[in-house]
Amino acid sequence: MSLNVEVRVGRHFDAPAERVFDAWLDPKSAGKWLFKTPTGEMVRCEMDARVGGAFAVVERRDGEDVEHVGEYLVLDRPRRLVFSFGVPKYSQEVTLVSIEIVTAASGCELTLTHEKVLPEYASSTQAGWNSILEGLAANLGSAVRG
Repeated sequence: MSLNVEVRVGRHFDAPAERVFDAWLDPKSAGKWLFKTPTGEMVRCEMDARVGGAFAVVERRDGEDVEHVGEYLVLDRPRRLVFSFGVPKYSQEVTLVSIEIVTAASGCELTLTHEKVLPEYASSTQAGWNSILEGLAANLGSAVRG
């Protein structure tokens, strides 16, 4: 049995903290970038943005639907967002994602921590989150820097 690891990524956004935070909870916005792959087609993005509320984001990849699900555990606008996270198609594991947003001189700094990641998925998880944050930046019309 392998010990799970923590994956952390960070980005600067040239957008206010409130706008970056809200983008994670708005289905219209999130459906354009959250869990989106370059060749996939978003088929469903549902969010009940409240503590105890759930989300489901489904993207069709090579003809198969891949569902990303979770429950909102902490909503502290615009500073902190915590949710459980799973991709049932690939694993029954449920992990934990924490997003911290700090206002900067211009825009804000976002740090995302994904806990309980299986070691063999650490590298792809980190690459995936970096790609997602790039998509968020593009959706906000914001430059992004690591």
